Amino acid sequence: MLPLSNPLFGIYIHWPYCLSKCPYCDFFSHVSTQTDYTELLNTYKRDVLFFKNQDVLQTPVTSIFFGGGTPSLMPIEFFAELMSFLKGQFVFSDAVEITLEANPDAIDYEKMIQFQKGGVTRLSLGVQSLNEDDLKFLGRRHSVQTALQRIREAQEVFSAVNMDLIYARPNQTLENWEKELNQALDLGLSHYSLYQLTIEEGTPFFQQCVQIPDDSLCADFYLKTNEIMRKNNCPPYEISNYAHKNNQCIHNLTYWRGENYLGIGPAAHGRIGKLATQNPRSVQQWIKNLPNCVLLTDQEKQEERILMGLRLMEEGFPCRLLNEIGIQKAIQYKWGTIKNNLFYPTETGFLMLNQLILLLLPDVD
Repeated sequence: MLPLSNPLFGIYIHWPYCLSKCPYCDFFSHVSTQTDYTELLNTYKRDVLFFKNQDVLQTPVTSIFFGGGTPSLMPIEFFAELMSFLKGQFVFSDAVEITLEANPDAIDYEKMIQFQKGGVTRLSLGVQSLNEDDLKFLGRRHSVQTALQRIREAQEVFSAVNMDLIYARPNQTLENWEKELNQALDLGLSHYSLYQLTIEEGTPFFQQCVQIPDDSLCADFYLKTNEIMRKNNCPPYEISNYAHKNNQCIHNLTYWRGENYLGIGPAAHGRIGKLATQNPRSVQQWIKNLPNCVLLTDQEKQEERILMGLRLMEEGFPCRLLNEIGIQKAIQYKWGTIKNNLFYPTETGFLMLNQLILLLLPDVD
């Protein structure tokens, strides 16, 4: 993990294609059998040059994150040319972290090796469940056996491997989740992303009125997850992310610390100083249009920093940037504590994070 004093600068690259669309997913992606890779590559390069020509980014790149969608579907020649282009435009940190998201059914051992040779240092596998029935319910194409095989292969190839799991699934019990989580921990990965299932408007699950456990049981899932992960020396460093010592995801820390990152590709957004950028949620509209840029006010920038920064579990947030009355109320509610002029949400505070953020936002003059 990079020293905290180093400025972080990330590049997020969104790959919009999947083999199939999962019923819970509200990220921008779609299934396509016909892709003009030349046009796609040229548009990624155009976005990079658009930001590069702004002449506002001099910091070495500390992370690149290929997200999606399913970026492991990217042809290796496409990936290699895009990486070569990025290296020609930016200075890379000596310890640059390059993450690739993958689904177990959308990558194999040989392609892992090719991505690793091309520069990927970290693979993030979207496993989502270690239960066969729940994999089918979640619309996943892979089996538990395939997921476990891919994890073992990834551990041979990459210096860091993450797996995503979703909990608080319909009819899931705390006992079953504990067994599943311990099975995941037995794999000995450096990082785990553990998300509570949410039903997002517009998804098939929303249209089907899928019911998740009630708020009280969801809170129990969250608390049990933190308890198990801490016992296994893989504590939470952000609400949904857990890592062994010095294995935090540098790219995600860039978001949560409010540092600069470029958003490249359809639906990608970025932050450069006070500049907020957003690309259209359509491949064709993205190809036709340059990124939309909006200058944030000081207040908007500060509110964003609070919104993101309070997600971090271990770093604390400067009290001077928060509402003083709100801090006192948060302490009274046992939602937070203060140490060395930094505010730290408690576990109860993280369960009430949306309300906590509203409490701590500075008063508008």
